[in-house]
Amino acid sequence: MLTHQPNLAEFVLPTVLTDDSQQQSPSVRTIKVLHVINGEHFSGAERVQQLLGRCLPEFGVQPTFACVKPGKFQEVCGLADGQVRATPMRGRVDLRVVSELSRMVRKEKFEVLHAHTPRTALVTSMVSMRTGVPWCYHVHSPTSRDSTRGFVDKVNGWIERFSIRSCTHLLTVSKSLRREMLRLGVDRNRLTVVPNGVPAIEPISPADRLHASNWRLGLIALMRPRKGVEVALEAMAQLNQQGRPVELELIGGFETAEYERHILGMIDNLKLNNCVRWTGFTKDIATAIRRLDALILPSLFGEGMPMVVLEALAAAVPVVATKVEGTPEVIRHGVEGLLAEPRSSTSLAEQIECLTSDRAEWANMSVRAMSRHRQSYTDLLMAQKVAEVYNRILL
Repeated sequence: MLTHQPNLAEFVLPTVLTDDSQQQSPSVRTIKVLHVINGEHFSGAERVQQLLGRCLPEFGVQPTFACVKPGKFQEVCGLADGQVRATPMRGRVDLRVVSELSRMVRKEKFEVLHAHTPRTALVTSMVSMRTGVPWCYHVHSPTSRDSTRGFVDKVNGWIERFSIRSCTHLLTVSKSLRREMLRLGVDRNRLTVVPNGVPAIEPISPADRLHASNWRLGLIALMRPRKGVEVALEAMAQLNQQGRPVELELIGGFETAEYERHILGMIDNLKLNNCVRWTGFTKDIATAIRRLDALILPSLFGEGMPMVVLEALAAAVPVVATKVEGTPEVIRHGVEGLLAEPRSSTSLAEQIECLTSDRAEWANMSVRAMSRHRQSYTDLLMAQKVAEVYNRILL
C-alpha cells in the first residue's frame, strides 16, 4: 500500500514510438524467405508470424507464408495478396505438399526457409533436402508441454527432435525455451533468443481511472485447458464471495465445442453470470485490452512468451499471470504486474486482490508496463533480430 497520495504528473506516459524512431539495420539486398506455418488458428504464434510479415520488409526481407492447415490465419492476418498461400495437407502424414513447396522454392528463388511448428519442421526439413535451401526453426512453446494431450505432445516432440537435426539455426522466443533446447542436445551455437514483440498502441490513462471503484479484468486467449480458464473462474468465485468489485471478460474463441460447453457450464454452476462474461474472438485486440484494468493469464504450462502479455504492456495495462515458462522473463513481480502460483485459484485470487486493493500502486505499474514494452518488446525489434539470423545463415 502507498503511504502518500499519487502525483498525477507521475502518470504522464512517454510518447509512443513510431517506426522511424526504431533503429533499423541497413540492408544491401532483399532476402526472400518462405515461412511454412500451420495457419489453422490465430493465437500467439500466428500473431508473431503476422507481425514478421508486416515488419521484416523494414530490414531487407521479403517474407511469404505457406499454410499447410489453412484457416484463421489467412482470414485475419491482413497481409498483402499473394503473401499468404494455401498449401494444404490432408493429414499429418500427407507429404505431397513437399513437392509443391519444393517447386515454389525453386521457381521463386527463396533463399531461407522458416518453420514454426513440429509439423512444418518435418515438411520444411524435406523441402530443404530437395532444394538445398537452408532452414531455421522458430520455437514458440515447449512442444512436450504444449497441451493436455500427452500422446500428441510426445509424437510432436519426437517429430520436432527428428526434424531439427538438419536445420541451420533455431530461434527461441525466451531464455527458458533456449534452456529447453539445450537440454535436448541442440548446440548452443545454433541457438538465438529472439523475444516476441508487438506494436506500440494507444495506452490507457491511469490517471483517469484513479477513482474508479470497479475493476475490469480480461483473459484473452484461444480458450483451451492449458490456459487455466478453470483456475480463473474458481478465483473469481472466491472474489465474488468476498464482495470484491471485480468483473472478468473472457475474450477469444474455444479450441473445441466440448470445452466451450464445459466452461460456460462452469460459469453457471459457480453462479458467476453477474461478474463473468464471454465475448468471443476479436480481431481488435488493442481495443479489447484498453477496456481492461488488468490482464490475467493463469496458464498451467506451455507459455514461451505470451503475445497477449506483451500487448497488455504496450497498452499500459498491468498483468496478473502465473510463474510459467517465459512469462516471468517479461512480468517482474510487483513491477509491471503480479505473479501467482500455477494451478492455484487461491494464489491467483490473492494476487488479484492485492492488485485491486491499491489504485495508486496499480497506476505506477501501468506506467512501468508501457516502459517495459517500449524498451524491450516491440515488433520492429523482434523483426530486426530475426533478420539478423537470416543474414548469419546466408554468410
